[in-house]
Amino acid sequence: MSFLDSLLATRDKLKPTVTSVTYADGRKYLESSAVSKKICENLPGYVVDMKPDLVPCKVLDGLYLGSQDCCDRDVLNEYGIHVVLSVGVDAPVKYAGFTYKFVECLDLPETDLERCLADCLPFLTNSVEEGKRVLVHCNAGVSRSASIVIGYLMAKRSLGFDEAYSMVKGTRGCARPNAGFERFLRNLNTKK
Repeated sequence: MSFLDSLLATRDKLKPTVTSVTYADGRKYLESSAVSKKICENLPGYVVDMKPDLVPCKVLDGLYLGSQDCCDRDVLNEYGIHVVLSVGVDAPVKYAGFTYKFVECLDLPETDLERCLADCLPFLTNSVEEGKRVLVHCNAGVSRSASIVIGYLMAKRSLGFDEAYSMVKGTRGCARPNAGFERFLRNLNTKK
């Protein structure tokens, strides 16, 4: 079965979404798989996520994994999170009373994940050891941030790759490091 065939076979299992699309000429539509409905005119062009991912997943006490949507003040307060580690995508808004760290990291297989981990792990370790709740996020909370959390579990909790990956995947089902990140993390596993 080809990759396209496997995608098409699982299409019916995806949750329905509605997306607001605003074109550069100001036409605005609500779109879903079944309907495209015109709702407004004369607005600047941009796409609005109508179903933000507002639930950070608790990996360990004090350690949460999520998307950039979880950086909302109400979400952070609801989960008692006061430290945000942004991997590749900076927090959209920064609030007083919260601690933020941004680490450059492209979600590409050739990105140097070792450098990213070296930048993230001391900050993450200190925050968790001080008893603070930390959100690790990237854009979607799938590859970059998941890779950092897996690397943290391997380095600081002495877990092997498979165990760390299962732990992260068990709390955030969409987690999936890109092929280069996974290869790097698996190689870390063999160096132990």
